[in-house]
Amino acid sequence: MNELAAQLNDVIKKSNPHVFNLLSNLGKKLYYPKGILGQSAEASQKATRFNATIGIATENKVPMHFEHIHESLQGYSPEDVYPYAPPSGKLELRNEWKRKLLRENPSLQEKWMGLPITSNALTHGLSLAADLFVDENDTIILPDKYWGNYQTIFHVRRGGNFKTFKLFNDSENFNVSAFRECLLQQKDTGKAIVLLNFPNNPTGYTPNEREVQGIISVLLEAVEADINLAVILDDAYFGLFFEDSIKESLFGRLAGIHPRILPIKVDGATKENYVWGLRVGFLTFSSESQVILEALEQKAKGLIRGTISSSSHLSQSVILRSLQSFKYEEEKSKKFNVMKRRALIVKEIITQDKYKAAWSFYPFNSGYFMCLKLLNVDADKLRVHLLNEYGVGTIAINSTDLRIAFSCVDEEDLEELFELIYRGINDLVTKE
Repeated sequence: MNELAAQLNDVIKKSNPHVFNLLSNLGKKLYYPKGILGQSAEASQKATRFNATIGIATENKVPMHFEHIHESLQGYSPEDVYPYAPPSGKLELRNEWKRKLLRENPSLQEKWMGLPITSNALTHGLSLAADLFVDENDTIILPDKYWGNYQTIFHVRRGGNFKTFKLFNDSENFNVSAFRECLLQQKDTGKAIVLLNFPNNPTGYTPNEREVQGIISVLLEAVEADINLAVILDDAYFGLFFEDSIKESLFGRLAGIHPRILPIKVDGATKENYVWGLRVGFLTFSSESQVILEALEQKAKGLIRGTISSSSHLSQSVILRSLQSFKYEEEKSKKFNVMKRRALIVKEIITQDKYKAAWSFYPFNSGYFMCLKLLNVDADKLRVHLLNEYGVGTIAINSTDLRIAFSCVDEEDLEELFELIYRGINDLVTKE
């Protein structure tokens, strides 16, 4: 093992052995090398005459670039576009995102957390967390309603085993008892990765305050049973809380709650701020030990350096400027209201009496999606039929569940969308 990795491991182990025991074998081997980037960073501060360290080209003391490209980027200096961003991200952006987290999550006040580490959006952030903490045959605890790409990230790539619990109980609340049963089965292994995604994809559900207290009580019961927990919070749709839910991330509630719990927040501008293609996300750790936060950042930086090297500098500059704009809050509020109106209209439409024999639906109060539970037809057969006969695209989650992204359907078209789904169901029922 590299000496730098061993030093980071010693620091973590001395400060909190539970966190060290959560690391995967790869996570234990990771470190940030004192190579070209480290030497270049030092030179950027001290090389006042010439800086001949890093592999970019300059001309007249600015990054070399094509004028025909820069013509489309007026308003951005070459320095904010063309050089490599640091592996952990543009420092000014990381600080701005941390201020945003503190502003939007009251429970984070007075809590210890690291500076958010920039990722190439959320999939990359989740993959970083998986590499750091998931070994083959480790258990991933998550609801039965989850984003399909988790399979590739945590199972295919890292060999983790999924243990799912029913997201909703018979009262259509978060199933705290099923979560408890699933998690406490890990007593013998002493380690589990808990993966929670609110607002949930595919259902669009975020728990209320009472349910959150239930989740926290289960986590505390698990650690009292000597289970070390890495709790990954996929906050892709953070902020889109429309009704009857908590209005902040569980990250703040879990920060500093117990030495055996390591909260890990994965979020980003992609879905929150409607900039999907810019690919800017963040990975944030919470620990009451500053040395652990620094060590985990070094390991994450080494992982980024060894995979994508760094995320897009231009995208980070665009997001930074957006967060600092006086128009930011106003425009975000406008888009939130558009999304909320759509969600409430969908709820009015799907609860009409004529649809009761065709479907029920899972609770939804947030995010981009809602999920129908079909009563008479197979979801994938309906999906294909809707495409072929009506030009309507939906996602079949399993044999009964059909996900609808109201995020990409204009308000005035929602009634027609569900009427066509209903017509498709009747077509299939008639054929049978």
